[in-house]
Amino acid sequence: MKKKQMKIVLQMVSGYGGEFKTWRLPEAKADAYTDMDFYVEMAQLAEKGKIHALFMADTPALVNDLTEDTPMHSMDPLIAMTSVARATNHIGLVGTFSTTFNEPYNLARHLKALDVISHGRVGWNAVTTTTQATAANFGTHVKVSQERYERAHEMIEAIQSLWGSWGEKAYLHNKETGQFADMSKINPIEYTGNYVQTRGPLPIPPSEQGQPPIFQAGPSPEGVRIAGRFASGVYANPFTIEEAREYRNMLRQSAVNHGRSADDINVFTGFMFTIADSKEEALARRRKVMEFDPQETSQRLDYLSAMVGINLKSFDVEKPLPENVQQMLQPHRQDPRSPRAVTLLQEGYSPLDTLAMGVINYHPVVVGTAKDVADFLQEWFESGATDGFSIVPDLAHDGVRAFVEQVVPILQERGIFHEDYEGTTLRENLGVPYQYGILTEKM
Repeated sequence: MKKKQMKIVLQMVSGYGGEFKTWRLPEAKADAYTDMDFYVEMAQLAEKGKIHALFMADTPALVNDLTEDTPMHSMDPLIAMTSVARATNHIGLVGTFSTTFNEPYNLARHLKALDVISHGRVGWNAVTTTTQATAANFGTHVKVSQERYERAHEMIEAIQSLWGSWGEKAYLHNKETGQFADMSKINPIEYTGNYVQTRGPLPIPPSEQGQPPIFQAGPSPEGVRIAGRFASGVYANPFTIEEAREYRNMLRQSAVNHGRSADDINVFTGFMFTIADSKEEALARRRKVMEFDPQETSQRLDYLSAMVGINLKSFDVEKPLPENVQQMLQPHRQDPRSPRAVTLLQEGYSPLDTLAMGVINYHPVVVGTAKDVADFLQEWFESGATDGFSIVPDLAHDGVRAFVEQVVPILQERGIFHEDYEGTTLRENLGVPYQYGILTEKM
């Protein structure tokens, strides 16, 4: 049997990277947010490295202070995906679109049309939305959890039904007979739910992969159930191998409970990195970024202090803690990042260097060489904690290239990342079944 290999998607964020102040580094492109040519350049580089897909998160609202930080998302994921689709040939394009603040027909139309023009490379990250700023943009309020997830269930059903409403053999465009389409194979769906209704049909034929695969993000029981029924990919953010393995097993069991194969779901663990020729150089880069905002660094030191049970500002934050203090550190029981923070401080890293190592980031972080990054990915993957990773460089401008040119060859040499794309569609490259229309649950 062929050795199992990891799958990797690249988070594009807003065009800069996962650290929102790296735009000030000399090597950064200051206007990357509005430069789609740069976005395309990064996508082409990722495709050169055989990255499976680009992952574009989104919240349709202004959700962070832009006084000094870059945005958290692209200007518009649909526009970004379309720009990239016309300039690439193999890499997948996965965009986040809310099930809470969209209507099924418009969203089904946008995504299926893009799937057709990209020859079957689109995926939909279907998520509910809980931010009040987004709700206000749509003239409403945040819905309670039950309503959000019931609507999400209906939205996915309705959209997949619309995707399948144009029969697979209905598109004839036969000049000799004069028949453009077989209307007997294009039918309304008459979907009527409690939250969404749509008649259909959608006048778009299937792509080479049939229709976009569904992705999901969110570890709640309701999210796990939706993933089990619909998802081919799940975006996850665990901080430990044990936590990741438990969540992956839960998702696989959910797929089985819904009559699917456990292998139909690929889990992509969020992962951030800074790559340099040495750990010291990588750490220096992150320390430089911290210097752009001393006030934020001070607030992060307060947070780190709470994580380890010691007021770190009582000591010289540029130097290692005294040995007797190191032994007094205790990880916070409710923060899964705390044990790593304690370990780094006990290894002799200063409080500031410990922060620079990414201990309070929203994903696990590796700061070091390409080999350090490859070792981390291999350990998590071979432990059964994940099927792959959703990677985020600190700065896209040079971070994508560093991963493609330095990390990918190491993973390929170790036999745990593919040498080339398995096919031409996202489904083929993810190793998930062809699908067209809504799947009926097996009881």
